Formats: sequence, structure tokens, C-alpha cells
Amino acid sequence: MKNSDKFSALYFRDFRLFWFGQLISLSGTWMQSVAQGWLVYSLTKSPFYLGIVAAASTLPILLFTLIGGMVADRFRKRNLIILTQVLSIIPALMLGIFIDFKIITVYQVIVLAFFMGTVNAFDMPARQSFLVEMVGKGHILNAIALNSAAFNGARIIGPVIAGLTIAYLGLPACFYLNAASFVAVIIALSLIKNRGGITATSKGFLKDFSEGLHFIKAQKDILYIIILISVFSLFGIPFTSFLPIFAEEIFNAGPKGLGLLVSATGLGAFSAAVIIAVKGNIENKWRYMSVAGLCFSAALLAVSISKILWLSLLFLVFTGWGISSFLATANSFIQLSTPDNLRGRVISVYSMVFLGFAPIGNFLIGILSHSLGTTNAVSISAVICIIASILFSSASSSIKTMNSSCRL
Repeated sequence: MKNSDKFSALYFRDFRLFWFGQLISLSGTWMQSVAQGWLVYSLTKSPFYLGIVAAASTLPILLFTLIGGMVADRFRKRNLIILTQVLSIIPALMLGIFIDFKIITVYQVIVLAFFMGTVNAFDMPARQSFLVEMVGKGHILNAIALNSAAFNGARIIGPVIAGLTIAYLGLPACFYLNAASFVAVIIALSLIKNRGGITATSKGFLKDFSEGLHFIKAQKDILYIIILISVFSLFGIPFTSFLPIFAEEIFNAGPKGLGLLVSATGLGAFSAAVIIAVKGNIENKWRYMSVAGLCFSAALLAVSISKILWLSLLFLVFTGWGISSFLATANSFIQLSTPDNLRGRVISVYSMVFLGFAPIGNFLIGILSHSLGTTNAVSISAVICIIASILFSSASSSIKTMNSSCRL
């Protein structure tokens, strides 16, 4: 099997089991996401509480992901992921029961959202670093791309199923089905061989914590990637939270228009994942990341300026393609450049800046939006992303020159 084979990661039995289990589980997760938003709004009629629940889901990622990375380097990753999947059943099941018995309150939702976010903070570093144990370094980009395709495919499937489930079976059914969906991953993981040894030994909490950070600081190429992801997470990716305003105030398109805007972004992200999976491998990852980052940033600026719905839909496809292409390639580059005994901790930093910075980004753009208007706020954010992407591209050129000099 060649690294360049299309969908090469699927040739590995263990990855096939993992991937299909993931697809089922992620569809359930997106179902719960839609149902939970509907539940919170029906309980409170308040966008404020929608924001609180979203923050409760993502704040633990900022707080605990680095610890999750240390745990991923200390225990067998397959066993750790099985544990997180078992724990993930609890909040879904409890929400369904609370709704059925009509004892649900928004505060219970907030607490359970925080619990689920904490589980995710330990799950993500283990899950991401487990991929290389299943397929090897030669196929890691393909595995990451297929993982992204599953995520974005579920992003399309899950909400549709959620809408039908709420309409015909009732709101609690969404949470019960999501709880059941985790069983698919648990079964798949139990059939996977327990690959990879525990290559890291504990040197104390602070020493373990700083070891991964020192590695990133010493590796300039990884450091620059992490910095650009931080900028995108603070100023670029949060734009999706403000799409309802574009749909209602800019395009007068209502809920249907919002659905089109969200779907366009998802379509772009899904296409990026499929393209990378079909390519099998990307020889010049730096150039690909530079192009993808600039594409995302420029398309985001175009979205903020456009007043025509169909044109904005086209630009949103490019934003989805750009950010998904950049993140998948960046993830694989980091994993290939990191030794086995540090991979969990380094990937935890990637996860923290990618998802953990999202609440801060939403807050920053929200302040700008309140003061200057939403379109102006997104325009300013896009310009910041463009400048950061240009600096990243320039930095990558200097790194390649430096590496060439070292080889000489």
C-alpha cells in the first residue's frame, strides 16, 4: 500500500472500525447539539442562556486539555478513549430522563454541558494522537482527512435526523439516541488491538506540563502553526456564531437562509476533507497550509462585504474549504514532527488553541459587533487573519531556507 493511495487509511482494519463508529457517534453528537439548543431556548427564550451553555461546553477545553494531553501520554490511548465514551453516555441519558420526567431546568443543562466539555478535554488529545498508532505516520494525513470528513458528514446528517426526531418522536429521543450512539464507538474500540506502548514516564506534574511547551517553543515550524491557529480561533472561526445576524439583517432570509449559510460552510469543509483523502498525501504541506489559510481569510473578508446571498454562499464554501484544509494539514504536520512520548501533550496544545480559545473569540467579536456592527466586526477580524496568514507564509519561507542551510 502506498502513502499516496486514495483513502489509504481505510485499508487498515482498526481504522475502519474506528471511523465507522465515529461516524455514528458524531451524528448523535450533532443531533444532541441541535436538540440542546432547542431545549435551552424553549426553557428560557433567551440568547444569553444559549451563550452560557455554549461557554460551559467549551470552557473546560481551555482549562483541562493540557492536562488531558499529559494523561494521553501516560495511559494506553484506546483504553482512555473507551472510558471517555462511557462517561459521555451519562449527560445524554440524564438530559433525556430529566425531560421525560419534566424536571429539567437550564441550570441542569449548564452543569451537564460543563461535564461533557470536561470529558472532551481528555478525549480529544487521546483520540487525535491515537490515529497514528492505527495507521502509522505514513498515512496520518489521510486518517485525519477521513476523520474530518466523518465530522463534517455528521454535521449534515445529524441536524436533519434531529429535526425529524423532535417532530415525530419528541425531544427526549434525541438524547437517548445520542447516548446509544456512543455504544457504536465503544464496540469498535473494543475490537481494535491495543497498539502503542506507554513511552513517557512521569517526571512530576510541572515538569511534564512544561516539557511539551518547551518542545513547541524550540520547534519554530510547530510554534508558527500554533500561533496562526490561535489567531484563527480568536478572530476567524467564531464568525459562524454570527451567521444568524447575516441571515436575518443582511439577507432577510430567515431560518431557511441561515440553514443555507451553515450548510455552505459545512459543504466547503467536507469537500476539503474528501479532497485531501483522495490525494492521499500532500508533499509540500507548508505551501498547502499557506494557501488554505489565505483562502479562508480572504473569503471571510468577502463574506463580510457581500450583500448578495448566493455570492455569500459561494464565499462561505471557500471559508469552509480553507479552514478545514489548513487544520487537517497542520494536525498531520504536528503529529509527524512530534516524538511519540510527547505527542499527546503537543496535540493537547493544538486542541486547546483550536477549540478552547473559541469562547474568548466569540466575546471579542461580540464586543466589536456591539460597537461597530456585525459586518464591520467580521471585516476587521478577517483583515487580522489575512495579515497573520501573510506573516505565516513569510515565516514558512524563512524556515525552509534555514532548514536547507542546516542540511548543507
